[in-house]
Amino acid sequence: MEKTKVLVVEDENIVALEIKSRLKKLGYVVPSVASTGEEAINKAEAFSPDIILMDIMLKGNMDGIEAARRIREKMDVPIIYLTAYADDETLQRAKLTNPYGYILKPFEENDLRTTIEIALYNYQLLQKEDKKET
Repeated sequence: MEKTKVLVVEDENIVALEIKSRLKKLGYVVPSVASTGEEAINKAEAFSPDIILMDIMLKGNMDGIEAARRIREKMDVPIIYLTAYADDETLQRAKLTNPYGYILKPFEENDLRTTIEIALYNYQLLQKEDKKET
């Protein structure tokens, strides 16, 4: 069975390395890490990840919510927000991108694994339903 590819989008290098390490420990493949919205879009297209973990506050002019919106315009990939921001305005903006999850930092490894697995399961169910309708 092919391992799940997870693109990590995180602007703090130390945090990105920690997330990558935890994901590998859980059995996922992390083909790349991005620290800006533009980089996230380019790497999503280049690596075709199975799922994206997206921080909301990123380096550069584009935040994670805008990057997620643009990625979803170009490709069908589930996105989970992994962020320290839970204020109402941010949450409302994030909801508009139809995320498959929203994890608050700091997070537990088990929460990360569970959220990823549920997101992938729901994504696969939607794919099957879409195929039935066509």
